[in-house]
Amino acid sequence: MDLSVVIPLYNEEENVNELHTKLTETLNKLSIAYEIIYVDDGSIDNTLKLLEEIQKNDIHVVVLSFRRNFGQTAAFAAGFDFARGDIVITMDGDLQNDPADIPKLLDAIKDADLVSGWRKKRKDSFLSRKFPSIIANWLIGKVTGVKLHDYGCSLKAYRKEVIKNLRLYGEMHRFIPALASWYGVKIKEIEVIHHPRRYGTSKYGIGRTIKVLLDLVNVKFLHSFSTKPIQFFGPIGALLMVLGVIIIGYLVWLKFSEGVMIGRRPLLLGGFFSVLIGLNFIGMGFLGEMIVRVYHETQKKPIYILKKILGPGD
Repeated sequence: MDLSVVIPLYNEEENVNELHTKLTETLNKLSIAYEIIYVDDGSIDNTLKLLEEIQKNDIHVVVLSFRRNFGQTAAFAAGFDFARGDIVITMDGDLQNDPADIPKLLDAIKDADLVSGWRKKRKDSFLSRKFPSIIANWLIGKVTGVKLHDYGCSLKAYRKEVIKNLRLYGEMHRFIPALASWYGVKIKEIEVIHHPRRYGTSKYGIGRTIKVLLDLVNVKFLHSFSTKPIQFFGPIGALLMVLGVIIIGYLVWLKFSEGVMIGRRPLLLGGFFSVLIGLNFIGMGFLGEMIVRVYHETQKKPIYILKKILGPGD
C-alpha cells in the first residue's frame, strides 16, 4: 500500500458524498495503491449510513466507527493504527481542505518525513478562529522550538515510521510535528488551499483553547523531561530548599545576635514551608525516575529511535 488517507468525520452528512467524489478523482489520477480510512467519530446524523454505502461500492474505503464521540485526536489515532500505507495523509472532512493538494504533499514528502499544510489564505472568522490560531501557533513554536505557521491545519503528510511511533492523547493531534521532532524528523511546510465551510457547522471552537494550552504544557514536559524527571523537579526543589535555609538562618542570626523574638514571625513559617516543599519536589523527581524506569523496562520502551543501520546484514 503506497498511500493511506485518514479523515475523521463527526456529523458531516452534507459533505460526505462530495468529499469522496473529489478524493477519488484526485487519487485515481496518481496511479498508486491507496486506501481511504474514514473515521466516524460517533456521529448522530446520517454520516455513518452514507459511509457504509460508499464502502460497499469502493474497495479502497475502510470505515471505522466509534461507539461515541471521542474527539479528533482519538479519530486520528485510530486511523493511524489501521493505516497500511507507506505515506499517511490526514485531512478534515468538512471540504475546507482540498483533495487537490494531495499531489503537492506527496511531492514535498519525497525529501522530508513530515509535511504540514499552511492555510495562508484561511477562510474562517478572524476573531473566533484566525486570531486565536495566530496566538496558538506563536506560543506552540516558542515552547516547543518547532516553528510552523499553522499547527491547526489537519492537511498533513507523514511517513509511516513517523506516525507508528506516536501515542496521542487529549488534543495532541495538533502537536504531532512537535512530538515527532523528538525523533529527529525532517519537517516541511507548504501552502495549501482552504475553502470556506459551505455545509454544517464547525465542531471545534474557541472553547477548547484551555485544553490546548494544558496539552502544550504536557507536550513540553514530555519533550524535555519524559526520561529525566529529576532534572525538572530537582532544581525547583533545590532552589526552594536553599531559599528556606537562608530564611531560617537569617532568623536564627537575629535571635542570637540581637535577641529578636522570631517565634511569631510569618517569615519563619515561610522558611520551613519552603524547605518542606523543596523536599517534596525532589521526592517527586526521584519517584518520577523510578516510574520512568519501570515504564521503559517492563514494556521494553526504547529511549532512542534508529533511522537506519549500516553494516553486515543491513
